[in-house]
Amino acid sequence: MPDDRSNAEKRPSPDALLEHAEREGRGRLRIFLGAAPGVGKTYEMLMAGRARLADGMDAVIGVVETHGRKETQALVEGYEVIPRRQVDYKGRVLDEMDIDAILSRRPALVLVDELAHTNAPGSRHPKRYLDVHEILTHGIDVYTTLNIQHVESLNDVVAQITRVRVRETVPDSIIDQADDIEIIDLTPDDLIKRLEEGKVYFPNTAQRAIENYFSPGNLTALRELALRRTAQRVDEQLLNHMQSHAIPGPWAAGERVLVCVDARPGGAARIRYARRLAERLRAPWTALHVDTPRSAAMPEKDKDRLAANLRLAEQLGAEVTTIPGQYVAQDIVRHAKANNFTHIVIGRPTRSRWRELIEGSLTYDLIRDAGDISVHVISGTEQGTEAKTVGTAAEQRPFEIWAYLLATAYVAGSLAFSAVLDQFLDVRNLAIVFLVAVLASAVTGGFWPALYACMVSALAFNFFFLEPRYTLTIRDPESIV
Repeated sequence: MPDDRSNAEKRPSPDALLEHAEREGRGRLRIFLGAAPGVGKTYEMLMAGRARLADGMDAVIGVVETHGRKETQALVEGYEVIPRRQVDYKGRVLDEMDIDAILSRRPALVLVDELAHTNAPGSRHPKRYLDVHEILTHGIDVYTTLNIQHVESLNDVVAQITRVRVRETVPDSIIDQADDIEIIDLTPDDLIKRLEEGKVYFPNTAQRAIENYFSPGNLTALRELALRRTAQRVDEQLLNHMQSHAIPGPWAAGERVLVCVDARPGGAARIRYARRLAERLRAPWTALHVDTPRSAAMPEKDKDRLAANLRLAEQLGAEVTTIPGQYVAQDIVRHAKANNFTHIVIGRPTRSRWRELIEGSLTYDLIRDAGDISVHVISGTEQGTEAKTVGTAAEQRPFEIWAYLLATAYVAGSLAFSAVLDQFLDVRNLAIVFLVAVLASAVTGGFWPALYACMVSALAFNFFFLEPRYTLTIRDPESIV
């Protein structure tokens, strides 16, 4: 079993290999991402395209919006520009990118401005990002521009910051498909200066923009969103590289937090701690539950607590993952290394020291196997009556046949050991050996296996060691006690 697990860890991830195979034959997508209009995305895209032209690459312009800026118009010179397709709409003639002309021309690279653009009605695709997707499937590389405000998952956040709801959005899956994301970063002061100089909007429009959307606070927040979204994509690319090449983690290129969730009391405290840790580190975090064969035998109360813990983690923003497993510590560490987690949050041991010596400790096993991963052991419990309530043994432990088999083995061992000691000790001293069997049964199995061991021990002690031997009759009244 350990060899199989070791070999599995050395093999590339099937999901990563599948993603790599899907990318074969399609063009490469490079997104020039900016925090706001006017930071210079189109300018940088044209400069990067000119560098490819200088290298001898066949690069053309599919669509570029210069907005009348002389610097941008100057960079267009020297490119082959694919003529746009004209679309009649309600008496107006609209110019749109001609996908068929691009596919017929089949360049190595095409420049497509404003990825979030909505095409005119009657076009092949309603959105320009769908045009780009079709071009990529034909093996043509694409350079394109995008503002962070147009990313679908950030739409509500941007609206809260700027009080402007952006209607044209691009799904995050497009960002996730990008082979390269180049952040076009400009400080808020420099962007405001460009606005005041009329390099973004006309002067009368620029002043209103500065007072509203382009305030320093808004630009700072949008800039942070752009940087963090780019960092997230880079982290995903690193993880995919590690998985496709079977490179063991963690690589400390970025922080990632994994909190282990089970049915024990204190799970909510661990989840909240993991959320705070992730916020401090500005790191993504995941709640992981290992579903073992014993999980099906959990009492309903424990199942409800586990479900509540997983819901809490999801509500607090965690990615919730459940994996099948049998050796919990090994499964957690293997998942953490495969997904480049740098921190693991787990609860302190709740079992007695005796049970840990006999059955092992999940916490200590995890710490020993974690390697370079930081392990946070949380000792907090929930506040309220749950942690103070004492249930019956039947409520706390389901019937498990192995506990009774183990108790039988303890009694059999005590019987064999007592048979040896019988030659040297008084028979009354042998009762202590059977008490050890009862104690071990209580530690490993609980009340009912211990009671079972007590009864079997009494019968065995009476039958094999009390006079008359090999009967259940007790001759000496003192031996009854």
